[in-house]
Amino acid sequence: MAKDDELALPGDAEKKKREVSFTRLAVWVIAGGVGAYLVISGFIGVLAKG
Repeated sequence: MAKDDELALPGDAEKKKREVSFTRLAVWVIAGGVGAYLVISGFIGVLAKG
């Protein structure tokens, strides 16, 4: 929704409906993989040390 003092541009509604880009999906997958690796390796480290 546009504010009262802003004019809605013709392409604004289409931007919200478009699919997720491949680059954004790749970044999320890589970041999720790195995060999962850190959590799993930390958990294994705690188990091995304890």
